[in-house]
Amino acid sequence: MKSVLLIGLGRFGKHVAQQLYDMGHEVMAIDMREERVNDSLPFVTSAQIGDSTNPEFIHSLGVSNFDLCIVAIGNNFQSSLETTSLLKEMGAEKVISRAERGVQEKFLLRNGADEVVYPEKQMAKWTAIRYSSDHILDYIELDNTHAIFEVEVPKSWIGETVGSINIRKKFNINIMAVKSNGKMNMNITPETMLSSSVTLLVLGEYHNIQKCFHI
Repeated sequence: MKSVLLIGLGRFGKHVAQQLYDMGHEVMAIDMREERVNDSLPFVTSAQIGDSTNPEFIHSLGVSNFDLCIVAIGNNFQSSLETTSLLKEMGAEKVISRAERGVQEKFLLRNGADEVVYPEKQMAKWTAIRYSSDHILDYIELDNTHAIFEVEVPKSWIGETVGSINIRKKFNINIMAVKSNGKMNMNITPETMLSSSVTLLVLGEYHNIQKCFHI
């Protein structure tokens, strides 16, 4: 369990707060708008109304005591930038800030953010990849070059074993797991048989996965 300071309770911030709550983390939520703070009370540990660009207010939160600080402000980049900088100045251990454009990401990283999330860009990429190919069921980007895909078994592989298709040697792709009826089997051997009733979780460089599965 981690203690998280979440600043900004718009749509993105609210979803983050709810997810952290579901995962069992302690969340202190901050927003300037009273109605947003009140709406968050059922799924945060505590909440305050306040201006995160005010140094005295940020200091009063004891930001160095949190494992993680998330700046989820989405409609005022100046406030997001000032908040990010203040958190780091006040001793925040780790600051994650939201960007809406590429240029914002650069400024946030230069002014104290340890990492930047870009929800619109990331979701746009996920949507394009997920729905432009019928046989892709899910996609997780690990870095700029590597990803995990959940894919249907190609027709030519049905009835074959993992060893016989040998995609690790041919494409440098690893089959991490076989999924059937929502259950994951990670005990993959060369003798594991492939069928149309399962999906595969594969890990590799994106361009290799593109070639192998014709994405």
